[in-house]
Amino acid sequence: MRYISTRGAAPALAFDDVLLAGLARDGGLYVPETWPRFSADDIRALRGLTYAELAVRVMAPFVGPAVAERDFAALVEDAYAGFNHAAVAPMVQLDANDWLMELFHGPTLAFKDYALQLVGRLFDHVLAAKAERITIVGATSGDTGSAAIEACRDREAIDIFILHPKGRVSEVQRRQMTSVLSPNVFNIAVEGSFDDCQDLVKAMFGDERFRDQVNLSAVNSINWARIMAQIVYYAFAATALGAPDRALSFAVPTGNFGNVFAGYAARAMGFPIERLVVGSNRNDILDRFFKTGAMETRAVVPTLSPSMDIQISSNFERLLFDLFDRDGAALGAQIAEFRQTGRFDVTDNQLGHARAGFDSHRLDDDETVAEIARIHDETGHTVDPHTAIGIASGRAHRGDPSVPMVALATAHPAKFADAVEQATGERPTLPNQLADLYDRPERCIDLPNDLATIQNYVLTHARRAREVA
Repeated sequence: MRYISTRGAAPALAFDDVLLAGLARDGGLYVPETWPRFSADDIRALRGLTYAELAVRVMAPFVGPAVAERDFAALVEDAYAGFNHAAVAPMVQLDANDWLMELFHGPTLAFKDYALQLVGRLFDHVLAAKAERITIVGATSGDTGSAAIEACRDREAIDIFILHPKGRVSEVQRRQMTSVLSPNVFNIAVEGSFDDCQDLVKAMFGDERFRDQVNLSAVNSINWARIMAQIVYYAFAATALGAPDRALSFAVPTGNFGNVFAGYAARAMGFPIERLVVGSNRNDILDRFFKTGAMETRAVVPTLSPSMDIQISSNFERLLFDLFDRDGAALGAQIAEFRQTGRFDVTDNQLGHARAGFDSHRLDDDETVAEIARIHDETGHTVDPHTAIGIASGRAHRGDPSVPMVALATAHPAKFADAVEQATGERPTLPNQLADLYDRPERCIDLPNDLATIQNYVLTHARRAREVA
């Protein structure tokens, strides 16, 4: 398996090099040169496997010879051994043919754990083989940061710097990051939005001297390994509900488009996914695109679903790459126009191809609160604001009632206790492993939205930079 950049100018790489590179040198995102295909018999053979066993089979074509088969299986098994549900990603039935897939049973109570617990172990394995050290710089709208820190804390070959928008993540999300006092973990609160944090990270990757000086790598979903590991739970749900002999659809709350793109990838691999419904909050750039064909940025508005408070969805470039018939130069020109003007329009034909596999829906905060209350009253389940948006979006685009609709529950409701209490009158409590979270000391530095300042902080604290100085 080889990986190519969506901008078309970077060299093709093998999996281990893509893992460490994160973002391509030409500013693009890596995607597989070709999608591996699973036949109907291949999919049937996945039935009855544990989550870890299925994960190995689904991801093996993407990893190839970069990691020995036995080693990879051991890494996957270890990654999911600590999850607090035997099924790892249990399915909950909400209605006759409506399902919820709980993706919050990892150590930080969010779906990001399903990829990052494996990615942290892959980093260790590949770095040991190459005798290298890396510096990870990532941006988070809330959940990626804590999941990445948990996956990379105390690892000898990694220093990790996480940028979050100051005051724009929930208190639980912030404390999950800032209460990790491991010497290789650095939290930076940036004066600005998540998009500002993400732009800073991309600018650091675009600075080749800095990139080489610290041996920069990524944990955001711009790193292909994140997407690869998220494909697994789509395959797991599909086989649980009768694939390949039965189709199903998914409703996915998404901001940066990585989670739902993993569903797109699963469909490209042969899993019978009929529709992918994109759920948005008031920061609805994706919903507006699928309705109009225009990608247009607006100011980021803080909401009750802060992990989706994003206006520039990085992973959308991976879908655009296919909509542009994998013409990296043409896509690069379009992205440059978007960066300059804040808008671009796709052709009617391109929009038609996008709509062939996706629907979209948006909810504002009042509608989100009402949906949390409705779900609680009608089903007895308590869900967080992001999950509520996913469920409502799936219901709005239900389509054929005989086709199962699976909404992804992306976070534990206790991570957004204020919103849940507002909707239900009941305040969800944190699981035992986080029961003392509010009592833990915190460590974080506030920095301005200034590239030079943040780069200097990284250079001062990254062990790799000191080694090559």
